[in-house]
Amino acid sequence: MSTPQKIFGTDGVRGTANVEPVTAETALKLGRAAAHVFKNLESQSRGRGKHKIVIGKDTRLSGYMLENAISSGILSMGVDVLFIGPLPTPGVAYVTRSLRADAGIVITASHNPYTDNGIKFFRADGYKLDDQIEGEIERLVFSGEVEKIRPSAAEIGKAVRIDDALGRYIEYAKSSFPKGLTLEGMKIVLDCGHGAAYKSSPCVLRELGADVIVCHNHPDGKNINENCGSMHPEPMCRKVVECGAHLGIAHDGDADRVLLCDETGQLIDGDDIMAIAALGMLAEGTLAGKTLVSTVMSNAGLEAALVAAGGRMLRTAVGDKNVIDEMLRHGFNFGGEQSGHLIFRDYGTTGDGLVAALQILRILKTQAQPLSRLAQCWTRFPQLVTNVKVREKKPFAQLAGVNQLIAAAEQELAAQGGRLLLRYSGTEPKVRLLVEGRDAAALKTWSDKICGAIQQQIGV
Repeated sequence: MSTPQKIFGTDGVRGTANVEPVTAETALKLGRAAAHVFKNLESQSRGRGKHKIVIGKDTRLSGYMLENAISSGILSMGVDVLFIGPLPTPGVAYVTRSLRADAGIVITASHNPYTDNGIKFFRADGYKLDDQIEGEIERLVFSGEVEKIRPSAAEIGKAVRIDDALGRYIEYAKSSFPKGLTLEGMKIVLDCGHGAAYKSSPCVLRELGADVIVCHNHPDGKNINENCGSMHPEPMCRKVVECGAHLGIAHDGDADRVLLCDETGQLIDGDDIMAIAALGMLAEGTLAGKTLVSTVMSNAGLEAALVAAGGRMLRTAVGDKNVIDEMLRHGFNFGGEQSGHLIFRDYGTTGDGLVAALQILRILKTQAQPLSRLAQCWTRFPQLVTNVKVREKKPFAQLAGVNQLIAAAEQELAAQGGRLLLRYSGTEPKVRLLVEGRDAAALKTWSDKICGAIQQQIGV
């Protein structure tokens, strides 16, 4: 391979299917390298016999190709493979723990279109890999060192299909909802996004007693996330109003995200969900450290609401892995992103759209209030996000007057509880400016000044 010596991004390996690094050839190498690393992390497997790695996937057409390639690499290193088929990413993490496997792999590109795919790894405890382990896998892939290791015929691994993986995840998800409480009398619109939750989420909600109107639950390998799900929640919102439902639930392709819709058709995003859940947990005394962990993208009004209630919010860089790392570092039990990744560590190790929805349903049922009323627990600050295409990514300090404008804007916005975030996109030739505060006119003024200065010097 002539690609740079890095294939892991912020959330595993991801890209266009059948284009490097998301090819059968690289997947096989990843399987070999990962099997070697996990085999040597612990000399004794967690279960009986050989070391085992769980492989799950979402509903993309290219999942078949990558599943077979990566499993071949794993088996060639003398490690067994447990196939669990299409299952949400949090389901793969849970089944990895449940089956006492030594690692888990999920083949998914999450909210991306079907033309993309990716490979994410979980440790034996269901958490995403540390940077050091990812680095060792990358090193083995590119160095070719692992090619020298060839177990003999008798030591090659075997693959088995686990028929009850879906049932295990369904029971796990139901266990996050209080015993003795049901969803009877509730009408719910559920948009599965033609993704990995097309069986599990309808089953859980119905078994808990809800009247479920399911849409976009017929995956064909190419329709995942297509004009549906949490990336395109408008159809769900319309359906809620048409059917007179109590709320709507929308997943992305691997169901580690969720967006909701209240009974009036109003979208409820990740910030709304975090406000409802965190303030509820604060009142119950169950929010560890009275702290919510979120990212720099969450609205400043969310932080203001938490502080007013006696809590606090810690911010991380964008990415649910950063949120989880911060939670683990300090023992916090709830965090998430505006995009709908919600991590309830009392129940799981990664973002879980179904479990998150169940926590809001619990609050809704116990407080006997409609979702529209629950969402009024906080006030969203006006927010303005502006993108500027650039021809180069110079440090902002080298752009005349930009740092001075930023300092002046931050001083004014901070006085009203607002903030400013200026950064280069990690994947595109763009500058992204986010400004928040109570005065929308002031946000527009500062955005125009800062973006104008950047446009003038390095804009396209």
